[in-house]
Amino acid sequence: MVDLSTTIQDLAIRIPVFLLALTIHEFAHGWVAYRLGDPTARSQGRLTLNPLAHLDVIGTIAIVLIGFGWAKPVPVDARYFRQPRRDTILVSAAGPLSNLILAAAMAFCYRMIPWGAWGLEVAWLVVPLRAMIRTAVWVNVLLAIFNLLPIPPLDGSRVVSGLLPLRQAITYSQLEPYGFVIIFLLFFTGIMDPVFGAAVRTVTLALFRIWG
Repeated sequence: MVDLSTTIQDLAIRIPVFLLALTIHEFAHGWVAYRLGDPTARSQGRLTLNPLAHLDVIGTIAIVLIGFGWAKPVPVDARYFRQPRRDTILVSAAGPLSNLILAAAMAFCYRMIPWGAWGLEVAWLVVPLRAMIRTAVWVNVLLAIFNLLPIPPLDGSRVVSGLLPLRQAITYSQLEPYGFVIIFLLFFTGIMDPVFGAAVRTVTLALFRIWG
């Protein structure tokens, strides 16, 4: 039988953490694109840290139901870039990198806050706050590594495409219509679980250990 109170507590921690991680991720894409000359995200109101601007209805429901979700991709128009292939790599890498930076910052907070110094009278606040910060490290690492997978249309595929010779890049990009099917099959069959899970655990533990 499902413990309703535990489920509600879990959602109260998980949803804000995911919304922050996804918002930072999409904002980073838009900000780097804007710095490289593309005003598309700004003109469409997506160059913002307001989570409501980035929400995807299905992706948000997925966070509640399966514990993982996504946001609306920030629009990017490579025609504004001076060096389209190089700049596309930078924009694509910005999202996962922003999540790794946020994960490192959360790990720092988790290690530096003197949790034991708080009295029992504020345990109602300290306990969920500690859980939220710890979860934020894991979620941001998870999103960073997931998005770096070289499967179109994930960010990692954009980086790979920018590094490939043009002809091979065009051939590679033709996988995009089948990308989510490939991702689903890899995870549903469990093929990706050992490697992906090990990568997430290794990076997460490394971020905690950096700070002591």
